[in-house]
Amino acid sequence: MAWQKSNPDDRSDNVEKLQQLIQSTEENIHKAEEAIAHGTAHDKAAIEAKNERRRESIQAFKSEVKDEAHQQHDLT
Repeated sequence: MAWQKSNPDDRSDNVEKLQQLIQSTEENIHKAEEAIAHGTAHDKAAIEAKNERRRESIQAFKSEVKDEAHQQHDLT
């Protein structure tokens, strides 16, 4: 069995990736809110619950961005 070399921990683009995730999640929230107008009451409740989870994810992403920015600043 050949051993594979582990990849180095390259965090140089983590902030950019997190910002892309934030933007994508915000777009998904907007699309879901547009879909509420065409759904049933059950659909509306499910979409609102999912959007709340998305908003929580955005807050977590923003916290990670801050952490990564501090980490990158400390490395320079």
